Amino acid sequence: MPPSDSVPQNQPDAESHPDFETLLVTRPAPAVLLVTLNRPEAANAFNTQMARDLIQLFEELNLAPGETSVAIVTGSGTRAFCAGGDLKERHGMSDAAWFEQHLVYERMVRAVIDCPLPLIGAINGAAYGGGCELACALDFLYVADSARFAQTEVKVGIIPGAGGTQTLTRAVGARRAKELILRGRPFGAAEALDWGLANAVFPQEELLAAAVATAREIAANAPVAVRQAKSAIAHGGQVSLSEGLRFEIEAYNRTVGTADRREGVAAFNERRQPTFKGR
Repeated sequence: MPPSDSVPQNQPDAESHPDFETLLVTRPAPAVLLVTLNRPEAANAFNTQMARDLIQLFEELNLAPGETSVAIVTGSGTRAFCAGGDLKERHGMSDAAWFEQHLVYERMVRAVIDCPLPLIGAINGAAYGGGCELACALDFLYVADSARFAQTEVKVGIIPGAGGTQTLTRAVGARRAKELILRGRPFGAAEALDWGLANAVFPQEELLAAAVATAREIAANAPVAVRQAKSAIAHGGQVSLSEGLRFEIEAYNRTVGTADRREGVAAFNERRQPTFKGR
């Protein structure tokens, strides 16, 4: 079902961030940031500047999120979310230049993965190579029914190097990931949903509105609690159950002393909506 508060994809409700050459950053709802990869002439492929822009944005969100509680990442247009690394920019690069550029890509994906805010992918088209890796680095994905995914790096003589061998494996399982990565085989939205990479599939025209509706729901919850829950889930998936339970309690305890916890309990007892302040 499409959400009632539909948000047109081409009419964001806020001005673009002036500092980014390759990203459009808008606010479709209070406390919600919409990040649009904006190189449509290159199928939104990464170049060095886009990687630097993403580093700046996500490191800012890590250090000083301000009014932002949730971010959505999508691509410009309907053809591609992100076609991966821009091979035209890379054509003729020396090994040294390639390594230097890839260090920027590595920092970019770490900035995304380490972001404490919930990150929703609105995958509007093809997510190939590094684009698939970026999608896998987000917390969960809503995808257009026309979306396509692939880790095609072995077809050009490299392997996924921006987390793809790790994040895709965690999403779909080791055996499935081995087949997809070793073959470089594309797969569609229905397979992504069936295998656990995607959370839901929508018609293209309903995708962004669905992502914004979910982001609104998350943003209405206590920000500290949301960030701590994300942290506990992410950490717990990498360790034993007993260690994960210990980390969960540490994260839980960080919420007990907050004004938001007191406000949430008071609002419940007073039968009203809570007003959370993120502290």
